[in-house]
Amino acid sequence: MSDDADDRVDAVRRARKAHGFIVNIPYYAVIAVIVVAAGLVLIDRWRRGTFVFGSAMLLGAAIRALLPANRVGLLQVRSKPFDIAAMASMGAMMLWLSTSIDALGTA
Repeated sequence: MSDDADDRVDAVRRARKAHGFIVNIPYYAVIAVIVVAAGLVLIDRWRRGTFVFGSAMLLGAAIRALLPANRVGLLQVRSKPFDIAAMASMGAMMLWLSTSIDALGTA
């Protein structure tokens, strides 16, 4: 192979790697919010943590609903309606949990 062909192959590999990262940005955003929720739970702010976790699930459902299938990356697991329903119901349950349980003197 010539140097020109090697350069083209390297350019295609870099483009594919960049595309793989860019397509998964919505997934990384949801994961970042979940990490914040886990941090809140770890510092004994579980009600806030569950609220943030529920919000992350609703964010994932909204992203899955609004973006086409070739742009959601790892948020696409099953069919679009199933993914949206699963994330939205999980998010709603977590929000209900965080708001319905009495604080009992904790934050």
